[in-house]
Amino acid sequence: MLFAIILGGLIGYSFGKLPGFLIGAAIAAFLLNYMKSHLIGKLQNIQSGFVESVFAVMGALCKADGVVSGDEIQMAETMFARFHLNKDQKAKAKAAFNRGKEPDFDLDAELNQFLQMGGRQPAFLQMFLQVQVSAVSADGVIHPAEHEMLVRIARGLGLPESQVDQLEAMLRGAHAGHANPGQSSTTQQIDDAFTVLGVSPSTSDADIKKAYRKLMSENHPDKLAGKGLPETMREMAEERTQEISHAYDVIKGVRKKSA
Repeated sequence: MLFAIILGGLIGYSFGKLPGFLIGAAIAAFLLNYMKSHLIGKLQNIQSGFVESVFAVMGALCKADGVVSGDEIQMAETMFARFHLNKDQKAKAKAAFNRGKEPDFDLDAELNQFLQMGGRQPAFLQMFLQVQVSAVSADGVIHPAEHEMLVRIARGLGLPESQVDQLEAMLRGAHAGHANPGQSSTTQQIDDAFTVLGVSPSTSDADIKKAYRKLMSENHPDKLAGKGLPETMREMAEERTQEISHAYDVIKGVRKKSA
């Protein structure tokens, strides 16, 4: 910032000596503060919109089978606590969740509004989808009607259906728990590991490593925070990278045994 102010001053100096230097520096400082304020405001709007859209869509998703059960309401309350929402954020999240349950809720319009506000970074959109998958799989089971709506949400975000499969595989692994060192992975865990990384059993070791590194880079919590992911969602972003890392470890273990 100081460099930019000095540069502005030097440019001003070339036109008007010392008075020009002072004017140039002042203009540079003003523009930098304006840009900083604008960016912070935009980031805050994205974060607020993320939370409200997440819970509005969650409300619609919980009603996918025709009724919002007591367990699903409890799940939403758990999500409020898990994301460490403050009093104001919690009130907005609750209102959004109830709005999503309404018969006239327009899911496609909500997703489009979120896209317009938050941009189209794949990892950021995947995190939005991950929250929805986590919400409906709290009991370890995703019902057909819920899966169908998850696919619709993914498509509305411009994501392929395979993203739903990837997240469901990731969450199955989280519910099952990770194997102890030396303990063999089950066939389901191995299949899920390939799905999480978006590769197949025939993919080369080099390409698997490349896919792993790409996913870890895209989903780094700090990188997502810089794109607007609320700090309250950091815990879930960290869990995602842990599951990606675990999937890679499972595949490496399988390849090592078969070598």
